[in-house]
Parts: sequence; structure tokens; C-alpha cells
Amino acid sequence: MSSGTIFSSAFIKIYSMSQDTQYTEDNIRSLDWKEHIRLRPGMYIGKLGDGSSADDGIYILLKEVIDNCIDEFVMGAGKTIEISIKDKVVKVRDYGRGIPLGKVVDVVSKMNTGGKYDSRAFKKSVGLNGVGTKAVNALSSFFEVQSSRDNQVKTAQFSSGNLENEVGPEESSKRKGTKVTFIPDEAIFKNYKFRNEYVERMLKNYVYLNPGLTIVFNGEKFFSENGLRDLLEDNNNMDDMLYPIIHLKGEDIEIAITHSRTQYSEEYHSFVNGQHTTHGGTHQAAFREAIVKTIRDFYGKNYEASDIRKSIISAIALKVMEPVFESQTKTKLGSTDMGGNLPTVRTYINDFIGKYLDNYLHKNSDTADKLQRKIMMAEKERKELSGIRKLARDRAKKSNLHNKKLRDCRVHLSDIKHDRRLESSLFITEGDSASGSITKSRDVNTQAVFSLKGKPLNSYGMTKKIVYENEEFNLLQAALNIEESIEDLRYNNIIIATDADVDGMHIRLLLITFFLQFFPELIKENHLYILQTPLFRVRNKKETIYCYSDEERQMAINKLTGKPEITRFKGLGEISPDEFRHFIGEDIRLEPIMLDKAMSIEELLSFYMGKNTPDRQKFIINNLKVEVDLIEDKVI
Repeated sequence: MSSGTIFSSAFIKIYSMSQDTQYTEDNIRSLDWKEHIRLRPGMYIGKLGDGSSADDGIYILLKEVIDNCIDEFVMGAGKTIEISIKDKVVKVRDYGRGIPLGKVVDVVSKMNTGGKYDSRAFKKSVGLNGVGTKAVNALSSFFEVQSSRDNQVKTAQFSSGNLENEVGPEESSKRKGTKVTFIPDEAIFKNYKFRNEYVERMLKNYVYLNPGLTIVFNGEKFFSENGLRDLLEDNNNMDDMLYPIIHLKGEDIEIAITHSRTQYSEEYHSFVNGQHTTHGGTHQAAFREAIVKTIRDFYGKNYEASDIRKSIISAIALKVMEPVFESQTKTKLGSTDMGGNLPTVRTYINDFIGKYLDNYLHKNSDTADKLQRKIMMAEKERKELSGIRKLARDRAKKSNLHNKKLRDCRVHLSDIKHDRRLESSLFITEGDSASGSITKSRDVNTQAVFSLKGKPLNSYGMTKKIVYENEEFNLLQAALNIEESIEDLRYNNIIIATDADVDGMHIRLLLITFFLQFFPELIKENHLYILQTPLFRVRNKKETIYCYSDEERQMAINKLTGKPEITRFKGLGEISPDEFRHFIGEDIRLEPIMLDKAMSIEELLSFYMGKNTPDRQKFIINNLKVEVDLIEDKVI
């Protein structure tokens, strides 16, 4: 075939393709508001998820509804919010002014409709853009809003954003306020479940930031007298605090600071207008800078910033006029100005901390002494580690070990503008067979794999030195990119994927010990999970069901007709990549690792990972469970 023939056939192919994909008026579509939200939910609520992660979409839906109730409280209307979650039905009731009855439907179904565009009415509001409740409405299979005011009530019911029923206004003796009931759409949120732990944490943040507010959740009351001080006390063990919490309040700012005795890393809780900015922003950066500057000036010494902030546990809440966030989910502040006649965010925070923290340290010499000793210890440790760090980095570069351990993905948590950044995950696996199955079946865009050789070292009681001396720990730290700060974390989800046998459990325990010892904030901020894999496969010729417990196995046997085949999976390596794809895809089951706030990390690790004490022996004897395999005819 001549080159001319090849060229002409290629041209014909391209031409015919262009004919198939014509770009005309017919290709232009205008989506209505609910279609757009349902088609691109990530733009409005971040990631979807099943409720196993604190930033999953179902919690964002709840938050959007509560934000409106909070705004009413801020305006001095209604001191109580009642919330109930039963199965998948969510009810939120406030006792504010109630939505104006003629606008009840518009407020929850017309984009860019709301009462918060008038900055005089809602000067420092949470929900500013009139999108929140519309997103909840569009993404719910059932949505009902009921407003009571002026002895009248108006109710509107929707399904997937479509108005189904409208009743009223009619006479009523109900207390004024708004009630919203919704059920997240299972077509969008697959196999979801609300976890009370995450809901309770969200509600606690609301009461910390709004003294005088009472939130009742499924009958339990949440109330805070001391704001951010209560937040630090509830999230940390008092024995672990180096000195009493420094708690300072101004008109538009509140801060709380202490240092941990045992924690290596920095910990920040930041809020803007009552919104939990989990990814920080301009206010958090200014806060970190202001602490360093004030402490340097107080002691008159040019200490390293990392030594001052090492082990800090802190919180800042700021009120900004018309804040600008970097996304609809409002997790990162972009505003540089406070608004009104006030200065920039940076200047405002620097001035406040420079004055009031300095005053506090002058008045409390015991705290000032403890803080200085802590800084000097951090400096000494840093200098001791510097040589080891250099050796570890050189070793990694020379042998190119990173590539051997880590099979990376394309999208990372640090890719701020990527819409799938929150899906970024690192699977930590044991052995080559398990890592092989996951590597072959993973989504290369968002799922990375880190393979362990065997059982990692028990790091309990060891210093940070071991992270650099132990090859595996050093490479894991490098893979996560958390050497300098958790803010540089490369993956949103760190997933321990081990067999569900004794050895697998032991590896889980050793890895959790490592994270608790050196990077506890990864657990505190809900980045660490256990991968749940099926124990059984039950199938007949028509259907296959994967079962994660004996109860699920029994239900599957009862469901399938005939005599189903039952296979027990003993390890991850036994599951073929084609099957594994189901367990780490849309239907992935993750068990979050959470900390018991009543017990300090030191006590926890000492009990489970320290010397074999009589107390631990007694605990094991009392809690020992033995798995009995019952012989059944049906099992193959």
C-alpha cells in the first residue's frame, strides 16, 4: 500500500469521525438547577461516600440544613435545635423566625434565592450563596420543608428536587420555626449509613462556637459554656497537656492553645463564621505565623518556627464579613480581608495574638517556663535527628526504594482543583500476593498501594529516630508526605488492608501503634481506616453474594434457591483481581479508626503494646472469643 493510500484512508476515517460527532445547536443543553446538582453532585457537596468518612456527602447535606438553623440563632432567634436520625430519615427542627410563608418553595428549589444576600441581615452568616438547601433537596429521594410563623404553617414536599405536594398556609398553634425532613437518595449515595460519632462531633463543634445554643440529637443534649476551651478538653486527655489551656476571646476572634507532652505533630481546629474549615486557609496560616512571632518576641530569641509549634494543640474561630471559601463545601477560607472597616485577616490575627498572648505569658510565668523548656527540648531533638534524616534521604535516593514499595496513583489530596482529590487513597498491604491483587484491580487515578514485607516493628516507647532508622517506616512516611506537616498529606484515606486472621490483626495493631505514636492527628482527623473484605462467597448459577459476617452468609443461603456453593476466603491473596475490584470500588466497606477521648494515647499504648502485665492478661482472658467452624452439608 502506498503512502498516498494510507494518508487518504486516514483522512476518510478522521472525516467520518468528525461527521459522527458534529457540534450543532442540538448539542447545546441547558440543565435546570436540580439536574445540574444531580449530574455534578461533587461540585456542591464534595465526595459522595457511604458515611464511613466524616467528609462524606450525607454529612454535608445535614450540615447545610443545620447551617440555616445556626444563622437563625446568631440573629437571636431560637436557642434550641432538635435533630433526629433514625435509619436513613433525617429531621432538623429549629425555633427561629421560620421561612416567610410565601417563599417556602422558592427558598429550597430556586437557585440563588435566600435571605442572606442582604449583608445587613446576615452580616457574618455561614450559608451565603443560596445553594445549600437546594442541594439537599435535589439529592434527596424525599424532602419536606415546613415553616411555622404568624400562627400559620406552610408545608412543601419534594422528590429528587421535584415539587410533589404543597399544603397551606393554614392556621396552626405550632411554635414558630422551620422543620426539614429528608432522606438522602440511595441512587446517589450507595449503601450509606449515618455514623453517630461523626454527627456528634459536628454538633459539638456547633455548640463550642455558639455559647448559649442547645442542640438535642436523638434525645441527647449538647451544650458548651467555655467554647474552644471545651473543644480542646473534649478532644484531648487533660494529663497529656503540658500547661493549662490558654483561652483568649475578642469581638470577632477566639483562640485556645496548649502543647501536648507526647504528641509530635501540630494540631489545629479552625473555624470561620461557625464553619469548620478542615483544610485551613488564610486565617489558619496567619494564626500559625502569629504564634511564632509573639513567642519569639516574648523570649527575645529567634527560635525555629517548627520548634515553637511542635506538639501544639490549638483552635481558632474567626468571624468575617461575607467570607470567600475555596469551594461550595466551605472547608478552606480564601478571604484576605475581615470586611467592613477592619484590616486584613493576617493583620487582625497578628495584632490580637501579639497583644493578648504576650499579656497572658507575662502574667502566667509557670506556663511561660514550661513552654520555653518544651521549645528547647524540640530544638535539641531536631538537631539530633538532622543527621539521621539526611542519611535516610540519601539511602532512599541511592537505592530508589520508593518505587519498590509504592505503586502511586495520579490524583492526590494536595491537588486542590481536582474534583476527585477526596477519593485519593493509600492501601497498606501485607505481602506480595495481597498487594498484587489490589494493584491489578485498583483505580489507578485515585488508589495507591504500599506493600509491607512482613510484620512492622513495634514502635511503642520509641523516639522519632526510629522513623528514619527503620527502612519501612521511613518509606511509609515518605509515601504519605507527612514528615514536615499533616497539611502536606498526599492521600485522604489511609487504608490498612490485611487478612482477617491473627497475623493480619497483629499487623493492624502494629501499624495503628505507629500512627498513634508519631502521627495521632491522622487518626483524630479521620484519615485511617481498616478495609473490610468478605469472609464468604455464596453463589448459584444466577447470582453471587459476598458476605462480611456469618449472619450475612446465612441470609444469602436463605435468599438463593437450590443448593448454593459457599466459599470461605482465608486471605486477600486468595481473592482474584476480578473479584477484588468489587471490594475496593463503589461498594468498598471501610471501618474508621477512632480514638477514645477518655483514655490518653500514652495509657492506651502502654496497656496494649507495653510489657505483658497481669491486667492485660486478665483483659485477654475475659474478652477471648473462639471462632467455631460448624460443619454443614452446604459448605464446600
